Amino acid sequence: MKEIVVVSGKGGAGKSTVTAALSYFLDKNDVLIDADVDAPNMKILLEPKTIKKEDFYSGKEFKIETEVCTNCGKCYEECAFNAIDFLDSYYVIDQISCESCGLCQFICPVNAVSDVPKLTGKKFLSYIKYGFPMVHASLNPAEENSGKLVTDIKKMAKTIAEEQEAKIILIDGPPGIGCSAISAISGSDTVLLVVESSISGLHDMERLIELVKKFNIQKKGFINKFGVNPEIDEKVIHMFEKNDVDIIGYLNFSEKIPELLKKRQILTEDKFYYKNFENVFLKLAEEAK
Repeated sequence: MKEIVVVSGKGGAGKSTVTAALSYFLDKNDVLIDADVDAPNMKILLEPKTIKKEDFYSGKEFKIETEVCTNCGKCYEECAFNAIDFLDSYYVIDQISCESCGLCQFICPVNAVSDVPKLTGKKFLSYIKYGFPMVHASLNPAEENSGKLVTDIKKMAKTIAEEQEAKIILIDGPPGIGCSAISAISGSDTVLLVVESSISGLHDMERLIELVKKFNIQKKGFINKFGVNPEIDEKVIHMFEKNDVDIIGYLNFSEKIPELLKKRQILTEDKFYYKNFENVFLKLAEEAK
């Protein structure tokens, strides 16, 4: 069993479009992961039917017990994040502003501040329209620990894959070089680097390649929106070549692509793009053996 992760240096590079197209070729025993937990969107194209849902807890949520609080105001004065308000004669904690540092609990003279595990997101197991399972998750707005959530759903997916004797786990990773991207790449066997052929796409991919170099992982490249600017195209190709990234696919810019996506069609459902993505998938699957 091999893990193939698809990542990009920035949002909007076409990473999820490419992953969705490649997922068409997965076997029913294989597993797909949507690891972009801050903005999951594979469900838009793949029409999952959720069969299991779990809460994700991370960190602590603090609450002032009004029946114990003496309204001394010490927590209000010391909170560095201005997360404590005085409303209707009581001190309350604004959960959006709170950074869960615990200072209020530490300094409270009457132990009026309690804590509970903080619900920060949800994990899902679904089956998509092609018949194989997809593990995905969603982090609540303004919450942290996206890297931990990605690690959790990867463990969940791996358990399912082992039970089903899957050959491939395909991961739609998050964009950028943050902790969630690191969690998505960590432990994978092959990374497919999707770059948009633009100045910003080029610069962001250079940063991502530096991150990927820290992992013992096979590097493959895919260039999206190819052909718009030949000068930038050459720079992207040169960047991949000098960093020993094997380019295994291209996708020319076309107004047809957003039209297909508007209809919630993945590109492989269109015969014009089928062979292109089949070749990319076969190259990835061969490397994963």
